[in-house]
Amino acid sequence: MAKIRGVLKLKKVGHGGTLDPLASGVLPVALGRATRLLPFLPEDKTYRAVIRFGLTTTSDDLEGDVVTRQPVPHLQEAEAIAPLSQFLGTIAQIPPRYSAIQVNGKRLYQLARKGAAVEVPARTVTIHQLTVESWQGGDFPELTVTIRCSAGTYIRSIARDWGEQLGIGGTLAGLVRTVSGGFQLADSLPLEALISQPESVQAIAPTAALTHLPRLTLPEPTATRWRQGQKLMLPLTDLPPDTVAPYTVFDPSDQFLGITETAPAEIVDHCRLVAKMVYAPMG
Repeated sequence: MAKIRGVLKLKKVGHGGTLDPLASGVLPVALGRATRLLPFLPEDKTYRAVIRFGLTTTSDDLEGDVVTRQPVPHLQEAEAIAPLSQFLGTIAQIPPRYSAIQVNGKRLYQLARKGAAVEVPARTVTIHQLTVESWQGGDFPELTVTIRCSAGTYIRSIARDWGEQLGIGGTLAGLVRTVSGGFQLADSLPLEALISQPESVQAIAPTAALTHLPRLTLPEPTATRWRQGQKLMLPLTDLPPDTVAPYTVFDPSDQFLGITETAPAEIVDHCRLVAKMVYAPMG
């Protein structure tokens, strides 16, 4: 982020999720006021991961020190993919010891570097889709998979646990994030291109990042009152049908005003509009 701030000469720059040192791929970047939209981006992410079998490391990827190394040339693809179904759906996952999760106020990677023994708490994540892309045999065979998952999922943990299920060990040998925050790898701009030609960067309109949210257009003067933070009641029939909050809010001229949620109202068949984030300034 420091490089981007310097190149674009902006103080306010944010991102939609870190990447491990070994990983590459999509990293949504927000500029200026758009940093306030980051919490509202789609949370699911998609990765292309390479799992190497017969090897375990301290960090569950190739960045760490080797813990065990045992060639498994006998492993065939059919046997390797057998545990796949165990990683689908909502599962309990133990993050890698080298991760940014906090335990007792300390980052796990800080404790790991000190050699401290600590019990890493499990967390619940959801794997929406897991498909096999390719297989490469050998002494340390590799399985390439595509994983669509919830935010907070550690792909390194999947690689480690997959190897444990086979009883041969496994580690993450490669990782590319192909979708994040609703943005695709094919539409992404390499960091090198941004640094070398910052004048060619075309920022995406904020609303383009929020198309997954239902849209609510408010008439005047209701739109102005919402933007001013006034208490508003809205008939339920004025909400888009078959939708749930949060909503993107627009005025009659199609100006994006911000994001709102709803709350119960004192009037029957009405709701209160609660502003979560006012984007458009008054003036």
